[in-house]
Amino acid sequence: MRTALGDPILEAWEETREKNRRRAAILDTEGKTARTFSGIEERAEHFAAELKAIEPGNVVAIQIGNHPDWPSLFLACLRRKLVVLPLEQTIAEEQRKSAFQICNVVAAVSGGRNVQILPPEKAAATTNWGEDPPSLLKLTSGTTAAPRAIRFRSAQLLADCENICETMGISQRDLNFGVIPISHSYGFSNLLTPLIARGISLALSNDRIPRAIIDGLAATRASVFPGMPVLYQSFCEMSEAPSLPDLRLCISAGAPLPPETAQAFSGKFGREIHSFYGASECGGICYVHKAQPVPGFVGQAMSGVEIERVDPDNPVSLIRVRSRAVAAGYFPEPNEDKLGHGIFVPDDLLEKTQGGYRIVGRSSDLINVAGKKVHPAEVEAEILRCQGVRAAIVFGRESERRNEEIAACVVAKGLSERELLGHCRARLSSWQVPRRIYFVDAIPVNERGKTSRRELARRYPAVR
Repeated sequence: MRTALGDPILEAWEETREKNRRRAAILDTEGKTARTFSGIEERAEHFAAELKAIEPGNVVAIQIGNHPDWPSLFLACLRRKLVVLPLEQTIAEEQRKSAFQICNVVAAVSGGRNVQILPPEKAAATTNWGEDPPSLLKLTSGTTAAPRAIRFRSAQLLADCENICETMGISQRDLNFGVIPISHSYGFSNLLTPLIARGISLALSNDRIPRAIIDGLAATRASVFPGMPVLYQSFCEMSEAPSLPDLRLCISAGAPLPPETAQAFSGKFGREIHSFYGASECGGICYVHKAQPVPGFVGQAMSGVEIERVDPDNPVSLIRVRSRAVAAGYFPEPNEDKLGHGIFVPDDLLEKTQGGYRIVGRSSDLINVAGKKVHPAEVEAEILRCQGVRAAIVFGRESERRNEEIAACVVAKGLSERELLGHCRARLSSWQVPRRIYFVDAIPVNERGKTSRRELARRYPAVR
């Protein structure tokens, strides 16, 4: 079954496959071929036959980690006009059940070495998408704990792939190293769609151990590494790390890249890290072509992306993102003020500088200290200026007298809480100074490299 059915990703795949039949498409971490482009096609036909009993428009969840069958399964679902819901392997069982219910999942693909297509425990109702059926649903929690999905058509997914490849200069001459989860928006757009639509080969890894990751980078001779700040920090701390002569492009996304990490990595490996800012709802937004030692700096708008400040009279503002890659909307409940008609408004607060944009916090992260609004990023920046501090995250927690009070988790050497608070009092307004500082071995992050301020507030409540 090799018809493109008018789907732009399938049409791009037909061209990719014709030009690259025998070429290696997916490598393992030792550099051995796991799939050729023809091999991906053969598996896609196999999965399309297995999915034949499922009616078009139904949702199929894929939860297989970074498996070499990912592109084949996605192509098979596109051909059967099924809607794909990627799920991370580490998702909690209750969250998985909730996602199945919200998205009306009718079948699930799971497995480690061997992929299996399984029906859910309870049959779901068929969704009526009307005249605008999606190709993909991205699961997101937004600003609440309740999951919801984002609807994407193939044309929007393809546009994000084109924006990324054009902005970053990634081509068929490159080999992507894939350790970030394909099930996450960052991995889907930087790894999967470039392989399918542009023939950019991929070395796939399910490892989370930094030593194994850097060894895989060296063994595969990958030229492009989409990573996260936590990985780059780990590479910097390694003794006897391998040299990476073939690595030409290092990308960092998922969380702000500390300038200290970028400088340490450049000094050790001779490579600049390029920060990449995006959102699940619209794909890539900004990219740093030339690094600057500025906390939260995310560079300029990417190719194919327009940015408009919501409050142009204020140096710090929400933004509107316009792009062909912006999703069709949320599901099941739309929110057209935030997402729709080719426009997305992220929750991040950005400052426009001469060299580009800088993230200073999120509108939901503002801390209300006795009526005064505090940006956590401002306090973090000052803490990071104190000698001996390696990492910091600031959060607000409930306070009986002040509505909220400021606390911080800090990774540091040779500092006491009293010394660090003294540094802050000398440089910040009184209401911006943390009430407590907790010294930790590492800032806690999930597999996306992100930290939740809400979770920290729950973990470190104020003593009453």
